[in-house]
Amino acid sequence: MKKILVLSLLIVPAVLLASSGHHDGEATRYFLQTGRENDFWPRVVNFTIFASILYYLLANPIKDFFTNRKSGIADQLKEIESKLQAAKDAEKDAQSRLEESEKKAKLIIEDAKKEAKFLADKMAENNASDLEIMAKQLEEKMALEEKKSVRDMIDEVLTENITNDDIAIDEAKVVDIVAKKVA
Repeated sequence: MKKILVLSLLIVPAVLLASSGHHDGEATRYFLQTGRENDFWPRVVNFTIFASILYYLLANPIKDFFTNRKSGIADQLKEIESKLQAAKDAEKDAQSRLEESEKKAKLIIEDAKKEAKFLADKMAENNASDLEIMAKQLEEKMALEEKKSVRDMIDEVLTENITNDDIAIDEAKVVDIVAKKVA
């Protein structure tokens, strides 16, 4: 309210002084009132007063506006820089995790290859020992079969060629053989 009152007090006299009727040949009313031909210096004074009042009324709000704008832009810039830095940090973190994952993958592949080689060697060793055992079993079975066929052959030869009548054993010899078998 105070500003409006001061502004109206300055504008009303300027409006009143600005209205002058100029007549040819007659002295102007301004000349009659002031004794001067032109009003340059009063206008300069009026403009200076008007500019001072405008400065008084508008300087602080304009300064505050630009100060707030400047601080707002600075805050936005800081926020953008912090987001950019956070993005860079996240990128570095992701890059380091990627490199770590690649190293782990290489280690896993190397371990898998070593384990596969170890298992293959162990299986080959087991197979070789199984083959040796099977070969020994085959040899033993063949030897057993050979002995069995020899025994069968001997039994067949003896059974066909020798009869009970061909063997004469006395009673004492039979008792002696049975005693040896039982003991």
